Amino acid sequence: MADLRVALEENGFAEVQTYIQSGNIVFKSDQSNRGILEDAIAKTILSKFGYDVPVLVLSSEVLSKILKENPYANEQEKKGLYYVLLKTKPDPDLVSEFSKVEFENEDFNITDTCVYLNCKTGYGKAKLSNNLIERKLKVQATARNLRTMEKMAELVKSI
Repeated sequence: MADLRVALEENGFAEVQTYIQSGNIVFKSDQSNRGILEDAIAKTILSKFGYDVPVLVLSSEVLSKILKENPYANEQEKKGLYYVLLKTKPDPDLVSEFSKVEFENEDFNITDTCVYLNCKTGYGKAKLSNNLIERKLKVQATARNLRTMEKMAELVKSI
């Protein structure tokens, strides 16, 4: 992750910080176009490290909104709260169809930017996985737990 920080700084990103090894990056940029930022980061990773990976960029405002609007935020047990961040807005027909699915001990709520998960027996045992959500909604996505989302919000405030 240290090499990734340097590579991004060399490509015009400022105050780059990373959190754990799963590609969580906070940075400043004069560029506000999400697509341009995603492409620039993906190209940097490909050219520097040889990995062609999907990249999802959220503004600090969107990150804050996603955290604030979690319909499961008042749950007693927080360990099962996950956020599946969506790269693009899912098709309403696919959302409607997927919303009919039920899983024991698992609740979910789909928005334009996130699928909120409440995995009561843990994400590791959940049927509602990132891969299933990507397949059913036909969008690229990445899952993060509550702790990671809160840490990212904290890092955003520090830059």
